[in-house]
Amino acid sequence: MGYEVSKSDDEWREQLTPAEYQVLRQAGTERAFTGEYTDTETTGVYRCKACQAELFRSDTKFHSGCGWPSFYQPESEAIEYIEDRSHGMVRTEVRCASCGSHLGHVFPDGYGTPTGDRYCINSIALTLEPRES
Repeated sequence: MGYEVSKSDDEWREQLTPAEYQVLRQAGTERAFTGEYTDTETTGVYRCKACQAELFRSDTKFHSGCGWPSFYQPESEAIEYIEDRSHGMVRTEVRCASCGSHLGHVFPDGYGTPTGDRYCINSIALTLEPRES
């Protein structure tokens, strides 16, 4: 699939830190409960670390206790969904629709949320743009 933001592997490596590259471009996962935004309650917009596309708003973030930032709904058209059969299970991987970067996974266990979904997203894949009050 062609993406709005398209860079060579070398360009991504130059732009991203090794840890960011491992998650965003190689579908890695940061360790649970270590990410910058796991417990953040700052009001604002969460953007893709690789291309700055708007992905989630803080008012859709909730505390799921899973160890990663959790959201119940992305911005419209911001996410690409890919079937992931790695690690002996079937999951739905979520990628940035603008650049194809791996963000995390979505699960149908967002109990008590308006959508019933839990977008489990790596903090390292995000940049938070705070909104002033």
